[in-house]
Amino acid sequence: MKKSSDKIPIFWYTFYMEKKYYPTIGLEIHAELKTQTKMFCACKNDPDKEYPNVNICPVCMAHPGTLPVPNKKAIENTIKVGLALNGEIADFTEFDRKNYFYPDIPKGYQISQYKYPIVSGGHLADFDITRVHLEEDTANNKHDRGDFSLIDFNRAGVPLMELVTEPKTFDATDEVAAKSASNFAKELQLILWYLGVSDANMEKGEMRVEANISVSSDQKVLGTKVEVKNLNSFKSVERAIKYELDRMVKLHEEGKESEIVQETRGWDDAKQKTFSQRKKESSHDYRYFPDPDLPKMKLYEAFNLEKMKSELPELPEDRRKFFKSKNIPEDIIEIWVLNKNQSDINKIIVEHSSKPEWTIMLNLIMNDLKALAGSNEINKIVGKTDFESIYKLSKMYKDKILSSRALKDILSIMFNKGGDPEKIANENGLLQKNDEGALKEIVQKIIDANQKIVADYKSGKEPALMFLVGQIMKETKGSANPQIAKQILIDLLK
Repeated sequence: MKKSSDKIPIFWYTFYMEKKYYPTIGLEIHAELKTQTKMFCACKNDPDKEYPNVNICPVCMAHPGTLPVPNKKAIENTIKVGLALNGEIADFTEFDRKNYFYPDIPKGYQISQYKYPIVSGGHLADFDITRVHLEEDTANNKHDRGDFSLIDFNRAGVPLMELVTEPKTFDATDEVAAKSASNFAKELQLILWYLGVSDANMEKGEMRVEANISVSSDQKVLGTKVEVKNLNSFKSVERAIKYELDRMVKLHEEGKESEIVQETRGWDDAKQKTFSQRKKESSHDYRYFPDPDLPKMKLYEAFNLEKMKSELPELPEDRRKFFKSKNIPEDIIEIWVLNKNQSDINKIIVEHSSKPEWTIMLNLIMNDLKALAGSNEINKIVGKTDFESIYKLSKMYKDKILSSRALKDILSIMFNKGGDPEKIANENGLLQKNDEGALKEIVQKIIDANQKIVADYKSGKEPALMFLVGQIMKETKGSANPQIAKQILIDLLK
């Protein structure tokens, strides 16, 4: 049990006092969108560029006289997210200027959306969604140079989608509220992957979570909220929310709730605690107004929303339902759903084969093919072979036409040179020999050539039998049915 003096303060009594507290959580999640170019200029969208300040131009650097041009693909990607979340796509939308002065905002304002977002409403996991809108990302501040900072503008102007949830009040513990928020972020990341609109890699900052947190002793009244910004892992989301809720409840219990102020706080991962950064701004502080350099947009005219809806890929929850209908254990399903490319492959296999066959096929793909390709990236593995050939190969093995050794040998040939598995097996003498008459001749030949080993076996040395079986498999280049060969061997040695 942790002591009160431990590094991480755990107020075990927090939600078990006579007075009950209700945690309320709201989330703001930013995700960089996958496009060829930035949001309002023709610069390459590649924030991971090795050298700083390479993907920049007069537009994203805010040189006087330059004009922004909206990226249609980024708008399309945001609409896809809205459709996937069952949100309402706006007919009319526009971009606004959000005014604030940070070194990583070259214009002195950020092009964002305020009154007319692209998406309104929707639902995911435990949260209702307020809006999904589109804006431009900021530059990267580099604070690792000692007593001064530098700015890399490669990321400035990258299309950035922001999703805002409705605040949700929990009649539960801090742990339940924190877990629910983390699960929402995980599910959103999966949807972005399945839609192919964002890589959403949290470690690279391609997806950032901000949590608005408050507690109240009255379920109908919201407490004073704080915002914890730029949480870059799901564990950080959970730990930061739990820490803040514990901190707030402790202040309530001590009669110091006035010390809870609306502010922005950061998360110190090393110390596992939040810290105050600045007073939280309100929307009027940003002095939003419509950007005069960008046109108003009529999305129903610019996009065929019905067609876009019909072309959405199968989403994670639907994929889970499919696998569940095939009686696949839930823990396996969650592993499969995490990787869309692998999940797509697994679905095709499970959908078009019986369980014995798809079990063999999945093992071939996830183990043997990965080893041959020297890669864990499933999209690099498939394409080297085709599903029809893998299915045929698996069926041949299931039907005992191939031995396990022949199975691997044929797969290697298919991977490196291509070809039909049955043809490869015939050309290389790899079809499993089940004919007892033919095998009996080979077994007798091995017995005659290994009289000392035969004598060892007859004197009680059991390992000698497996040596003889190995010699039979070697003689037949792995094509003999090992079970039949072993039984014939035992019968001839009696």
